[in-house]
Amino acid sequence: MPQSPLRLIRKCAEYLPQERFVELPRGLRGIYVLYQRRSGDRKKAERYDVVYIGMAWAGRRGGIRGRLRSHRRSKGRLWSHFSVFDVWDNIRDEEVAELEGLFRHIYRRDAQANRLNVARGFKTLRKLRNNRISSWPRPLKAGLTP
Repeated sequence: MPQSPLRLIRKCAEYLPQERFVELPRGLRGIYVLYQRRSGDRKKAERYDVVYIGMAWAGRRGGIRGRLRSHRRSKGRLWSHFSVFDVWDNIRDEEVAELEGLFRHIYRRDAQANRLNVARGFKTLRKLRNNRISSWPRPLKAGLTP
């Protein structure tokens, strides 16, 4: 079997129209992104605004497919397209949650992304925040031990 170039992500599909979520296999775990397609000049590259970033575990509401179905029922007019990032089987659910938390934290002050994003940040990441970069420990050189 060929090796993936990515450690966390096994497969991805990007910028698919909303109605294509039914093509996804049940039980996919990973991160998904909901977008609203921008209207504009068709000659230019298509543009999409991030509306929401979420995660799904295999046993939780049918995986990513189940989460997209739920979003379509409740907030289908707010998004038009989606992307899916399926994680490898050896990636723990806690690691998926950490990825989602990081992305939601990045977008927490984005006006468009906050339309559906109730969690305004990633609490665990906020505990690590230290804006005094000069006080950070220096990284180890490759191959050296402390």
